[in-house]
Amino acid sequence: MSRLKSCFLLFLVLISASESLAEEATVEELIEEFTEALLLRPLPDRKVLAHFHFQSSAPPSRTYGRHHHIFPKSIYQLVHKFQIREMELSFTQGRWNYERWGGFDPISSSNAKPPGVELWADFDVPQSQVDDSWKNLTHALSGLFCASINFLEHSTSYSAPQWSFRSISGKLRYGTLPREAVCTENLTPWLKLLPCRDKAGLSSLMDRPSIYRGYYHSQRLHLKSDEFDTSKMGTGMVLEQTLTAVLQPNTFSVKKLQPSWSLSSLFGRTVGGKCSLSNSSNVYVQLEQNLASEEDKSMKENEASKSEIVIHEGFQNNPFFELSLTPKTVIKEAWNLQKEGSILYEYSVEDYNEFKPFDLGFRWKVPVFWSCQQAPLQVSRFLLGSGNERGAIAISMKSSSSNDIKTANCDENECWLRVGIFQVVPWYVKVYYHSLELFLDGEPQSSTDNIENIRVSPSEDKVSPGVMEIVLRLPYSVKTAALTLEFDKVSSDCIIYSSNRPAFVCY
Repeated sequence: MSRLKSCFLLFLVLISASESLAEEATVEELIEEFTEALLLRPLPDRKVLAHFHFQSSAPPSRTYGRHHHIFPKSIYQLVHKFQIREMELSFTQGRWNYERWGGFDPISSSNAKPPGVELWADFDVPQSQVDDSWKNLTHALSGLFCASINFLEHSTSYSAPQWSFRSISGKLRYGTLPREAVCTENLTPWLKLLPCRDKAGLSSLMDRPSIYRGYYHSQRLHLKSDEFDTSKMGTGMVLEQTLTAVLQPNTFSVKKLQPSWSLSSLFGRTVGGKCSLSNSSNVYVQLEQNLASEEDKSMKENEASKSEIVIHEGFQNNPFFELSLTPKTVIKEAWNLQKEGSILYEYSVEDYNEFKPFDLGFRWKVPVFWSCQQAPLQVSRFLLGSGNERGAIAISMKSSSSNDIKTANCDENECWLRVGIFQVVPWYVKVYYHSLELFLDGEPQSSTDNIENIRVSPSEDKVSPGVMEIVLRLPYSVKTAALTLEFDKVSSDCIIYSSNRPAFVCY
């Protein structure tokens, strides 16, 4: 009997040892990763788009542990303290020009942000604790990024959208601070989240004066986590940091010729090698395939297909532009079988060091013109009526020239576009949602035929703003569409004298 017990104990020891070895092997496979990339794109209005992209990832804490070598500790603490499932924070100065800089490519879709501060977060807490988690998160982010994000703690400053974001949990909160000034005090803590900060790698190009004198710049932080997912297939935490800037080259050029540029002329610096902790460090130059010379402009108007320039055939003897360095790879994008996308010239910074810095130069040889890819609809919002007390909010949508059949959804009867609208109004603006009117090509339409779904959350005095979410179903053939809503605005005198807060008088 004692012999059987000893054999059974030995069997248990062997099983536990094999399980521990398997867990160790799994942990060894899970590692932290960091990548950095920079995309440079000439723009039609003689400017250059610079888009920095940094991504840090860490395996789930339940298998990898709580200590990290690359992933920022402050972000890890935010995730676990407030149980964040997903979050995005952006600081933006300037307005994105959708007509000249594009409105349908991945960069403009994800990084064209409203001026000031924009924050939204999705929590993995009980519904009754969402508002408290949001308020505490705003205070933590305010101290972390040296900004007034804590002003979003009041219930009148944020909303709870349901359809406008990918989250379906109902635990998402959204708020903006349009008048928040963006300065280097916000960029410095953002750079401290990077493993090499701004001392090495592509982030060393971020010269403050060069970035902030641009026409547009937006620093964005997007966090995604499944730390609280009980399944074993979790990916852990992924932190994505992007900085998008539209810069004006300082080099002199002929009036009709697009300005030439280099990294040193745009940022005043060069890259002395990659960040030692990065898995990859690449620079891309992106060019549209619809480039055409100024001499062929008349031909392009008549026969557009014949005047297109295939710019990927060879960069060394290309008659339209010249690159100072030989690319490592040439990548050709394609939107669909009929329409070609852009061309990416890829460079690896790993081959350069402080003795041989990376300073890519780009020079135009002849005057050229082109256009960036436009969104299917151009949207604008404005007020109707006279005075500032009563009026109407109008949302106008105009079909663009790039609205082709590939961007529409088709059923057995006709093709149509699905359009989502997310509108937040302050509590002191009383919107009459029953006055909603829809116009297609200038003609009034029945709301039930073209509104696929609608959700309205009326404002409450000094408690919460009004929220309207609409999903429109527009025919493909429509040229213009407009929505109007009537409103009354509470007088500013009533707001001041009815408030319990002390008034501040400035001279």
